[in-house]
Amino acid sequence: MIQIIPVGGLPEISPGDDLAALIAGRAELEDGDVVVVAHKVVSKAEGRIVRIDSFEPSEKARELAGDERDPREVEAVLREAKQIIRERGPLVIAQTRHGFICASAGVDHSNAPEAGTLVLLPVDPDASARGLRGRIRELTGTTVGLVVTDSFGRPFRQGTTDVAIGVAGIPPILDLRGTSDRIGYELRSSRVAVADEIAAAADLSRGKADGIPVVVVRGLHLVGDGTAQELVIEPELDLFR
Repeated sequence: MIQIIPVGGLPEISPGDDLAALIAGRAELEDGDVVVVAHKVVSKAEGRIVRIDSFEPSEKARELAGDERDPREVEAVLREAKQIIRERGPLVIAQTRHGFICASAGVDHSNAPEAGTLVLLPVDPDASARGLRGRIRELTGTTVGLVVTDSFGRPFRQGTTDVAIGVAGIPPILDLRGTSDRIGYELRSSRVAVADEIAAAADLSRGKADGIPVVVVRGLHLVGDGTAQELVIEPELDLFR
């Protein structure tokens, strides 16, 4: 049986906080659990917070912002983007340095620590996941998986869903190629993005405004290790033009 257990009682996270210790102090962890952490608290602990007024908007930022968005915020997006994939008015779909394709290159003002600040993605979410996992093991003696998540839109689908942007201690993909279904048909192309499925499942019990950025998923019995970078496919640019 799979359980999804929200971890309540976490304080507002500030730069330099020992996030793993805060989690370990509020969750009764077991070997094999997967700890799922919203990137916002990871970014806050790592100091990935910027003030809007620290940016001088470029002409491109002013052009994209128009009258609908603060051009300084758009400038922050442009600086975090490896390249712009699509733009429509103030909406910018960008590829980040990590290879993620997402709105605003992951730059967000929701759940920021105070007005006038923005939260950026972690510099290396896989390293963040490894660090949190290792620290939790040091503090509790338990061996867990760790998934860092963010909310992404999807091509030709309404709404957002959480996906894995950092992974440690679990396989990000379950490769079913070469196995058989229940009637004996050999699977030739089935690869399940299990880390993304864990991220989406955890988000069901978290809530965007409920102050619960950490969830424990129990009962999966996953074996292996990997990174979220294994989930990334470098876009063929011609497909977006």
